[in-house]
Amino acid sequence: MSFIATPQSMHFEELLPLQSGASIRDYVLAYETYGTLNAERSNAVLVCHALNASHHVAGVYEGQPRSEGWWDNMIGPGKPVDTNRFFVVGVNNLGSCFGSTGPMHTHPDTGEVYGADFPVVTVEDWVNAQARLLDRLGITQLAAVLGGSLGGMQALAWTLQHPDRMRHAVVVASAPNLTAENIAFNEVARRAIVTDPDFHGGHFYRHGVVPKRGLRIARMIGHITYLSDDVMNEKFGRQLRHQVLEQGSQDATVPSGGASYLYSTQDIEFQIESYLRYQGDKFSEYFDANTYLLITRALDYFDPASHYGGNLTLALARATAKFLLISFTTDWRFSPQRSREIVKALLDNRRRVSYAEIDAPHGHDAFLLDDPRYMDTMRSYFDSIAKELA
Repeated sequence: MSFIATPQSMHFEELLPLQSGASIRDYVLAYETYGTLNAERSNAVLVCHALNASHHVAGVYEGQPRSEGWWDNMIGPGKPVDTNRFFVVGVNNLGSCFGSTGPMHTHPDTGEVYGADFPVVTVEDWVNAQARLLDRLGITQLAAVLGGSLGGMQALAWTLQHPDRMRHAVVVASAPNLTAENIAFNEVARRAIVTDPDFHGGHFYRHGVVPKRGLRIARMIGHITYLSDDVMNEKFGRQLRHQVLEQGSQDATVPSGGASYLYSTQDIEFQIESYLRYQGDKFSEYFDANTYLLITRALDYFDPASHYGGNLTLALARATAKFLLISFTTDWRFSPQRSREIVKALLDNRRRVSYAEIDAPHGHDAFLLDDPRYMDTMRSYFDSIAKELA
């Protein structure tokens, strides 16, 4: 059973300097906490979210069915990150569209909605904003920073920007920077959004429209990269839509309402097409287009080794935390090779590193799923952190 989660927010009047040279003030960070902070304030775990996630990491909202947090299988009482032992903090990043100040909010100086004028934000900016929120919560040192994908990049950045404020970094399905192929996927998705006639240069709010067509395509592109070829073949194969209709099937991979969607879209021939369009439609209803542009750019920009001539070993010399890195064999978006680059750089610096490469079929999405070896690895590592606190 999941527990009841309560969203909170914290307002910051003071300027937050950004990596771009700009700054932002009078902003809000949305967050949630789970568990109890111990008397020593030493059992806090910060969870950093990936592209389209939020501060709602675990638990459910009272009276709202199907409102589980995005990592509810990982975090909670008796789960691998056990909230009976840890005080877990989830923060929604600046520029997001789930409660923290972002492009949909009003600029304090102009009184107009930010839109395309929201400042560029980076992974490093998010980490500094998270540190300010932890200051307000009275947490000076974290037991661990945990994140998957883009969240893993934030965990890595924490070890470099605030090395004395954390004891462990858990980096899952992540990388020290994006490959050119990954940047290319992000750019194609962004072009789908900015060329949508309803985008209006990022100021579509003034026109009362949303660039849903662009958002749909962006999500479809992204979703393809999150799944492995094996999983796609297993779930969908080359099954034709008319075969699904003839069988009266409602495939388990298409959420409720998916079957009616199959009937209504006459130009769809393959089941995979139906699935992708469903995902695209759903995404376009809740995600902000400017937020998508901001966050994918932050992904592209992240590259701590760039300040050291591309030498990751030199870049990670500042890190003092103990590390757990996890990768998945079929994740071609953030391949095991990228995690091994981080492992090597840390070992070069004689840091304490544990590394698990999980042979899972699910592609990049594996970090959100229930593979027993993955869950056992996480549980074992956080058990060891808990023993340090005892």
